[in-house]
Amino acid sequence: MEAMGLSADFWRGKRVLVTGHTGFKGSWLTLWLQSLGAQVSGFSLDPSTEPSLFELARVHEGINDQRGDLRDLGALLEVIADTEPEIVLHLAAQPLVREGYRDPLGTYSSNVMGTLNLLEAIRQVGCVRACVLVTTDKVYANKEWLWPYREDEALGGHDPYSSSKACCELLAQSYAASFFPADKYAEHGLALATARAGNVLGGGDFAPERLIPDVLKAWTADEPVTLRYPQAVRPWQHALEPLAGYLQLAAGLYEQGPEYAGAWNFGPGEADMCSVGEVVELLASRWPQARGLRIEKSELHEAGLLRLDSSRARQLLGWQPRWTLQACLTQTLDWHLAWQNGDDMRTVTLGQLNLYRGAL
Repeated sequence: MEAMGLSADFWRGKRVLVTGHTGFKGSWLTLWLQSLGAQVSGFSLDPSTEPSLFELARVHEGINDQRGDLRDLGALLEVIADTEPEIVLHLAAQPLVREGYRDPLGTYSSNVMGTLNLLEAIRQVGCVRACVLVTTDKVYANKEWLWPYREDEALGGHDPYSSSKACCELLAQSYAASFFPADKYAEHGLALATARAGNVLGGGDFAPERLIPDVLKAWTADEPVTLRYPQAVRPWQHALEPLAGYLQLAAGLYEQGPEYAGAWNFGPGEADMCSVGEVVELLASRWPQARGLRIEKSELHEAGLLRLDSSRARQLLGWQPRWTLQACLTQTLDWHLAWQNGDDMRTVTLGQLNLYRGAL
């Protein structure tokens, strides 16, 4: 039996808007919602990579595929008014730390103003009952300490990307307090939450300057892998792990309202808190043409140690990671090899999704 909030009984026929549906995580989420029978609309820019999971898995099939920029409030108002979503899952963002250094203005514009426009469109149209805003584990004021961060700890952000996402958390807090307070839920009918997840892996991620895409691209070209921070420890997990949490959280908001509002962490178990170098070693053990490592020093700051405490999600949502890091890497490599082999990637992607759902 699937966990609370992950069954077709809940999602069948629900009107759902996914922002960022053309991205890596957005594509996996949109396929999952389709498989559960939801009426899915997507609002996003065109895919940012070529190839992309969105195109390879033909994610557009069976959904209302809308293209646009979150910084265009008029377009958002029109989409929400036309589709009347009951549930909104907000994933659209500029998601890369190093791109934030190259283009801080664009990063803040996309992430902060895009989120503000979405919240304002939801407030004005008034049809949404549950909204999950996806941010990142990097919203915390990271002190590089050993113990994991809980949802009530201080927000921060050394780099522009992390800071922009912390700003989104503050926006959510402000709109919840100003326009959607718990004590007036009977009047406004909206429950709002933010979701903070770690570094996600999985088939179909072709973004530059991400570990797995960079590793597989280098080895496919018979070149060594270049690492910037091999000792950095990250909360690695398959993309489907936090996506399951987002779906469960959205269902909780829809059914229980303010009881599930606020911030939520979705991170892996302690055993899967590995360094960048250790992840590459695990991959090398499965890849016959692995060609070693090359260290490239960088002057740009990135966190060296970051852990999440997901106790709230475990206890209140019944959420927990289902795949070990080894299983995650196996599924990622299998997807990549199937793509290189010319397989039908919608079938492969749905097959891995069904495999994960079987573990729930």
